Amino acid sequence: MSILDVVGPVMIGPSSSHTLGAIRIGRFVNRLLGEKPDSVVFYLCGSFSKTYKGHGTDRALLGGVLGMADDDENIKKSIEIASSTGLAFRFSAFENEEVHPNTVRIECQKNGILHDVWGASIGGGAINIFRVNGVECSLNGKAPVIFVVNRDVPGALSKILNKLEINVANLYLKRLNRLKLTAAAIIELDDAPSKKTLEELKKLDVVLELYYIPKIF
Repeated sequence: MSILDVVGPVMIGPSSSHTLGAIRIGRFVNRLLGEKPDSVVFYLCGSFSKTYKGHGTDRALLGGVLGMADDDENIKKSIEIASSTGLAFRFSAFENEEVHPNTVRIECQKNGILHDVWGASIGGGAINIFRVNGVECSLNGKAPVIFVVNRDVPGALSKILNKLEINVANLYLKRLNRLKLTAAAIIELDDAPSKKTLEELKKLDVVLELYYIPKIF
């Protein structure tokens, strides 16, 4: 048993499900982009959509996409901070009985590229990122992740994996466009890749886009 099991996580309250989990989902998006987005829309599901203002979920999500830590006091002022930085944001509600009630879909843009991340806050600060740019997955934020868009040609995935030289914990794949011969892979790793490895991956002729997401917590 860890100290977190006894006293709970260090966080800005009031709720680990509605604030801490939300911060971490938002921070996943920040790590995916490498910085804050240019614009973002938060689509809130279930209890998230009903209590997001009272429980501070809106501030938590914004704090996360701005890159704030779990215990950052500025989370309380994240709406004002986001506005001052020129970040365009809005919140909207949606219903989907097939997903966890504390689910948020985050659509954001950076440099004209649209990203779409679905995540759920499943209790005690734990999260499940279950869709990234159309690829189904199950990520808890505790391991480094590479998201790669590659040419959908024979041997492409082998070239990517051979460059890693790190044990792969989980692998999620999807063909994005058969006509344009593009596919995507989410690669969850046991250890963080070196900067050199990431640079070598980007130079591969089969790699079209590559994003590295360090562990969130």
